[in-house]
Amino acid sequence: MVNTKVTLCGITLDNPVIPASGTYGFGYEFAELYDINILGTLSFKGTTLEPRFGNPTPRIAECPSGMLNAVGLQNPGVDKVISEELPKLRAVFSKPAMANVSGFSLDEYVETVRRLDTAEGIGWFEVNISCPNVHGGGMSFGTSPEMAETVTRAVRDVTKKPIIIKLSPNVTDIVSIAKACEAGGADGVSLINTLMGMRIDLKRRRPILANKTGGYSGPAIKPVAVRMIYQVYDAVKIPIVGMGGVATAEDVIELMLAGATAVEVGAENLVNPYACRDIIEDLARAMEKYGIENLTDIIGGAH
Repeated sequence: MVNTKVTLCGITLDNPVIPASGTYGFGYEFAELYDINILGTLSFKGTTLEPRFGNPTPRIAECPSGMLNAVGLQNPGVDKVISEELPKLRAVFSKPAMANVSGFSLDEYVETVRRLDTAEGIGWFEVNISCPNVHGGGMSFGTSPEMAETVTRAVRDVTKKPIIIKLSPNVTDIVSIAKACEAGGADGVSLINTLMGMRIDLKRRRPILANKTGGYSGPAIKPVAVRMIYQVYDAVKIPIVGMGGVATAEDVIELMLAGATAVEVGAENLVNPYACRDIIEDLARAMEKYGIENLTDIIGGAH
């Protein structure tokens, strides 16, 4: 009998599979399809202090082995998330959830986390300093070690819950940023967010996305994710939540061997809404195939 349990920042998960923020709504929508309590946990839709309509359309462009998105953090704002969205999630999900938080200033990050901190059912904060689809927000904090550490310290001061900082791959040296987050008091890091990309409409001779650029995700980015997770694992002592192109149980095992403690599934949820369920149901088979009894034993096992 295999053991799929892992411990993420002091909280035990039944398995390491987590739907990634932005691809799973607030979670309760998927409860109409299957029992979402089989998930390790879920990272719900990126939440900002004020409501956001997001970017103009078109926001999505298909690509070989993936997709571009420039949704732009559309959400109803933190107060409505607390009063309307989280009660709907708690009605169908009995486990602690991961609150994904974005901001456009240091004060916004701090205030959003402060308000969510007292909300029922929040186990971790996933602080997104790496969104490539929003002008003037998020990503400017994630491309500088100094700014990453500053955001981490500021958020650390307003919550005792675990803080996981979500890192951008659109940098020269992701290791230095991960180390800065650790120095700032982060309990973990999650990586990678989407890669910057663009597509052009040949007939119109203009970018397909109204935002011009968007975040590239899907199976094509998995080798980049594996490489960056591997490098960060060697540099920090805090746990890593890995993501990037995950679509199968084997992908979960590969990212864990690189150094991930838990693994988020992103774009695949948009292709197959049962993706997380299917991966979890297939995990035992994949573990037996590769002679794995306890998933925790393989974290960083490729080093």
